[in-house]
Amino acid sequence: MMKITSRAAATAFASLLMMSFALAQTPAPATPAPADKMAPAKKAEKPRTAASLECSKEADAKGLKGKERKKFRSECKKEAKDSSAAPAK
Repeated sequence: MMKITSRAAATAFASLLMMSFALAQTPAPATPAPADKMAPAKKAEKPRTAASLECSKEADAKGLKGKERKKFRSECKKEAKDSSAAPAK
């Protein structure tokens, strides 16, 4: 009886040892897909106008952030557009 018990214990130990080796193996890393296929299509960015850049500099100087900055830049660009569109006399 002692012989069977020790063999069963040895078999159980050996099988646990083999399972741990099998679980420790990591699968081969999958090759990543090309970046252009994974990235969503972006709109082509428009080049920033001189008025836009100037309004951004003014907003930076005033320390504006968030909604206040967005509102300021919108009004600033609108004013710049209106002044450039007005006919020169």
